[in-house]
Amino acid sequence: MLLENKKVAIVGGGMAGLTLARLLQMKNTDVKVYERDMNRDVRVQGSTLDLHEGSGLEAMKRAGLIDEFYAYHRPIASKMRIVDQALQIKFDDHNSGKTISEDRPEIDRAPLRDILLNALKPDTVVWDSHFQSMEKQSKGWLLHFKNGTGIYADLVIAADGAKSKVRPFLSAEKPVYSGITLIEGNIYDAEKNAPKLFEFTKGGKVMAFGNEQFIGYGTKGDGSIMFVASFKAPENSVTQSGIDFKNKAQVFAWFKETYASWSEEWHEFFTNDDVHFIPRPQYYFPLNQTWETQDNLTMIGDAAHCMPPFAGEGANVAMQDAFELAECLAGTKFRNMKTAISHFEKQMIKRGAEATQDTLENSEIMHSKTALEQMLAFFSH
Repeated sequence: MLLENKKVAIVGGGMAGLTLARLLQMKNTDVKVYERDMNRDVRVQGSTLDLHEGSGLEAMKRAGLIDEFYAYHRPIASKMRIVDQALQIKFDDHNSGKTISEDRPEIDRAPLRDILLNALKPDTVVWDSHFQSMEKQSKGWLLHFKNGTGIYADLVIAADGAKSKVRPFLSAEKPVYSGITLIEGNIYDAEKNAPKLFEFTKGGKVMAFGNEQFIGYGTKGDGSIMFVASFKAPENSVTQSGIDFKNKAQVFAWFKETYASWSEEWHEFFTNDDVHFIPRPQYYFPLNQTWETQDNLTMIGDAAHCMPPFAGEGANVAMQDAFELAECLAGTKFRNMKTAISHFEKQMIKRGAEATQDTLENSEIMHSKTALEQMLAFFSH
């Protein structure tokens, strides 16, 4: 086995990194995950995930965790309403009479992470390990973390997201701005803090289109809401605006100006007592990206192929990366590490590019002048 007597370091404890760690441990690999969060109790942000056949669901099957997944997935989260700027319902799964589709079952990120964490051997995840730098040592790498610790690994796998600090050791390719910026909002105890919009979801999700702008949101099992307001904008418009996104009054003033044609019902997101905002310009890596394969370093997930969230592909492609890399590294098909990693990277880059292309096309539709009509036609069929 290629990984026999080798130490593997996965940098980043998101879905891709944890899935890969689980799959490698099933092959008796010596693997550690180095995660910047202080501990596993840090609140997990982000939208509910829908896992797809052949990628996210396949990863859970290969990890032997599909029963645990279905024990915690949320069928109601698949129900959707499509509305216009005035919150007028144009399409409603709740009144369609159709049973809830399980083609893409949904689960909140926190329970999914817990399932993966609980499947790992004790102390697999090394918390409070914020990657800073690394240098080559022997045939591997010496990694340094912000807390002052350092470790040696024969193989390093970057799973540390779109702003990966490990990726530059492999590729100098820079991400490309997509033309879309979104503002993410998180509201805790949403039934109290945004009661009307909370009730409006009926436990599912809402997608709203108008004026080449989008608002999407859904409730989570912990009673919170995550919403995004996305729009076409120059790349640095948010940073140049001078808005302090910790100042709710400033963000609300921005929303009323930018989304002036939207009804006041949406203001509830911005005027409650417990909302937190994050500006997120959306980037992707070039579809024709490439790099020289190394025998002791590779990357998966957003570190390799970040993309906007408008097709629901990011986490699924990342989890597919995990099981395909595990198969290459822990199988018997390849004669050496470099050959195994090269095979994985060629397939991964191709899949990532296809998912990114689909995402960019979907993003263009969702922010077009006819977005509402196009999305209604799509979901009606």
